Amino acid sequence: MSRSLNIVYFSWVRERLGLDHEQLSLDAGIDTIADVLAVLARRGEGHEEIFTDVDKLRFALDQDYSRPDSPVGSAGELAIFPPVTGG
Repeated sequence: MSRSLNIVYFSWVRERLGLDHEQLSLDAGIDTIADVLAVLARRGEGHEEIFTDVDKLRFALDQDYSRPDSPVGSAGELAIFPPVTGG
């Protein structure tokens, strides 16, 4: 049985994809953020370019900062954004 995850994009990620969010069906075997990124990378060239280099991205599951190896668990939302720099 699959469930749905709302993926929200911010900053240049949103601009490059031309999307502010999308839904992803989490089938069996999609357990971590890295698994989600692998699925997203297969959606097309623009997605692949963005989601294959996780060092240039940051993540939050249900608004809690997370790492690529974090389990998605029962989260309803994954936010993907570039590192934030202060000045």
